[in-house]
Amino acid sequence: MKLAARVDRIEPFYVMELAKAAAQVAAGPLCDPALGGRRMIRLNVGEPDFGAAPAVRDALGRIAQGPTPYTDALGLPALREAISRWYVQRFDLAIAPERIAITAGASAGLQLACLALFERGDEVLMPDPCYPCNRHFVAAADATPRLLPTSAGARFQLDAAQVREAWTSATRGVLLASPSNPTGTSIAPDVLADIAGFVRDVGGVTVVDEIYLPLSYDENFGDTALKLGDDIVSVNSFSKYFGMTGWRLGWLVLPPALVTAVERLAQNLYICPPTLSQMAALACFEPDSIAEFERRRALLRERRDYIVAALNDLGLHVPVPPDGAFYAWMDISQHRPDSWAFAQELLDCAQIALTPGRDFGATDPQRWMRLSFASSMDDLQEAVARLREVLA
Repeated sequence: MKLAARVDRIEPFYVMELAKAAAQVAAGPLCDPALGGRRMIRLNVGEPDFGAAPAVRDALGRIAQGPTPYTDALGLPALREAISRWYVQRFDLAIAPERIAITAGASAGLQLACLALFERGDEVLMPDPCYPCNRHFVAAADATPRLLPTSAGARFQLDAAQVREAWTSATRGVLLASPSNPTGTSIAPDVLADIAGFVRDVGGVTVVDEIYLPLSYDENFGDTALKLGDDIVSVNSFSKYFGMTGWRLGWLVLPPALVTAVERLAQNLYICPPTLSQMAALACFEPDSIAEFERRRALLRERRDYIVAALNDLGLHVPVPPDGAFYAWMDISQHRPDSWAFAQELLDCAQIALTPGRDFGATDPQRWMRLSFASSMDDLQEAVARLREVLA
């Protein structure tokens, strides 16, 4: 069977490949209690261990008893309005509900944005390292993701000078993430403003993945790129801060001129986001739910403080402490030459699942690993103890 050429431009999602390998080890003798095995500690997937808020789960139980028809392609008006109010409360920013498009996860949002904006012959500038699926959404739109190497000194983010130097007649825009997966680092506000200003001046588009933005731990960051102008495209999600990973719900904030195009694509590709998820997500914005999410954010900050200090003590250096999200981007080169082989070693010898740098970019991927501290403190402490045994 002849496959479309675009398939060859999409690499496997190695996070998920590693997850499959971890599942195989977890089902075998190394994790069999009867044989003296240990449970698998999964610090590889970016999934908070909290789950949906109690009010959201309760709402789902009630909603499931009634009708759940298709919604508008851009989502429930009530949910778009709730998100609009949240921007006022959280960021002191008025966003018209008509600019908000509810999507089947942030992934669908990124796909819709890329299909609406990019085409064959376009290139999109992105930082290296970055979340692999973001560049694959660009490739799936037949455009070319162009990764620009970053450094710890630049917080693993691009700056305006780098974007300006890399810009060509084929460049259509930039796709950034703040805070970033895999590094947990944000773009400094003045740097982001400079990038957006340059891109605007040359007629390009700035797309910012903000799915971890509510999980910011540093007052110097944590503000939305949408304050830089109505031409910014922002991608967000109910998966991380709101803990609704499997509910597949996200949203876009769009420039007014882009709304109709995204709606037309959404009508044809998705019909609508999941109705049950949308209706239940309204409960995310109740005061008790917001209080719960903020309590969880404080817990994640405590986990960050613990794990970054512990990894540095082990010689698994985290050069830039994450100011958001729940990832530590660590340099393993003091102990091992190849992060892919080290990930397999940890599965077999320590029953720990981490993610090697192979997924996230082309610059020294063998040197880097990502650890997700979205798991419990008990898991993190046990993982550190096992890592110490392996590295001894």
